[in-house]
This record gives sequence, C-alpha cells and structure tokens, in this order.
Amino acid sequence: MKKEGPLESVTSKSVVIKRDMGKYDDIIHLEHHVSKNHKPMSIYDRSAQFAPFAALVGYDESIKEAGRVVDKKITLGADKIEEISRSLAFINENIDSNPLINITYFKKDMKKTGGKYLSSTIKAIKIDTNNRKLILEGKISIDFIDIIDLSIVS
Repeated sequence: MKKEGPLESVTSKSVVIKRDMGKYDDIIHLEHHVSKNHKPMSIYDRSAQFAPFAALVGYDESIKEAGRVVDKKITLGADKIEEISRSLAFINENIDSNPLINITYFKKDMKKTGGKYLSSTIKAIKIDTNNRKLILEGKISIDFIDIIDLSIVS
C-alpha cells in the first residue's frame, strides 16, 4: 500500500490538496450549492457587482453645468426700443397675413443666470398686447422685452 505524502492524496475524482483549513475542513470538499428557488445570476449581472461605484452622484453633471457658458442679457437703448416698437405695430396691423419676420431674441436659461440669443426667420401669428408677447409659428411665445432685433421680410 502506497503512503500518502503530506501535500496531496489521489482520489477517484481529482487531486486534492491538503492544507490546514482549520474551521472549514468539514465543508471545503462539499459540492457547490445550487438554489431550487432562484435562477443563477447572469454573468452580466454578476460583473455589475464589481463595477465602479460613483460615490458622488451627480458630480459629473454639476461640473458640466458649471462649465456651460450662458450669455448675459443686453440692455437696449431708446432708439432700438423705438425701432422694435414700430416693427411690432406694423406686424399688429398686418397680422391677418401672418407676416414673415426676422427676429433675434433672448431666451432665459432655466438653470443658470443668463441665457442665449436665438435668431429665426418665421411667421408671426399673433400679438398679445395684454401680456406683451409676440406669438410665432409653432406656438413660440416671446416677451416684447426679450426681443433684441426685429424686421419684416414680407
């Protein structure tokens, strides 16, 4: 009969390495448990457990937001305000024909102080004198005070 060495013994299934496992000696050679109630986790889900953890949730978005540039609103002079008023009066008189206009206006930013300037060639649909708004095609509503430049194309 062959004597077993101190490190290994041969069994019918595999080579077993003997080590001093201490308190785990009784369970080290048991088969892996497979649940009867739960499906095995997919490799994708298992790997997600080891994915990087974002300790500062929203930090990247905050940095991007802070770096986003917005424009400051321009204060118009009296002459420019008078010119825009004359154009609005002309549009109001001819609103039934939905005149085509060139407009540049300030759109306030929802997250930061400031905004951006938008320019468009578009049809005027209505002038709301009570709320001091110009309504354009596509239900775009612009406050008179936000108009920077206005001219009639046709």
